[in-house]
Amino acid sequence: MKPAVPGLEPLRIALFATAAAIVYGILHDMVTAHLCVEYFTIGHPPVFATTSPFLLALGWGVIATWWVGLPLGWGLAAAARMGSAPKLALRDLKRPVVTLMVVAGVAALISGSLAAWLIMHGHATMPSRWAAVIPSSKHAAFFADAWAHTASYGVGALGGLFVIGHTIRRRYRAAAKAQTAC
Repeated sequence: MKPAVPGLEPLRIALFATAAAIVYGILHDMVTAHLCVEYFTIGHPPVFATTSPFLLALGWGVIATWWVGLPLGWGLAAAARMGSAPKLALRDLKRPVVTLMVVAGVAALISGSLAAWLIMHGHATMPSRWAAVIPSSKHAAFFADAWAHTASYGVGALGGLFVIGHTIRRRYRAAAKAQTAC
């Protein structure tokens, strides 16, 4: 395998983070679109002329996540490559990015499950603007989708900042360790 071109490493990092976010978004939306297609057909602007959960998940999975992954990728690339501290390569950052996606997925699952439970047990109600247009049989699923998506965005944003901060800390710890060894 050929070594990566060093000048392209920031681009590779940014593209990997963007692709990881998009793959996560598609997988996430595959679950939520099949759970409650109304979340996408009624709860979102009509971008796609389909009611297919599969097609909606593909489309919205890309639209809703590339713009989260790209800034994460560029921030991570800057954190990994700028300055004089030892630089990190994409191979050093894959695990933290994938871990972030897994954590976001777990948070979405927990949040969505909690939302559905709250609706089904009468501890929460659908906001009236949605209750009027979403069939009552879909209220728990719609609420679960909404909470799962909110959790994904929140964990993705905060977790992304954490991964960037951790990357900076990792580099400067390596620099301090190298300095001490000299």
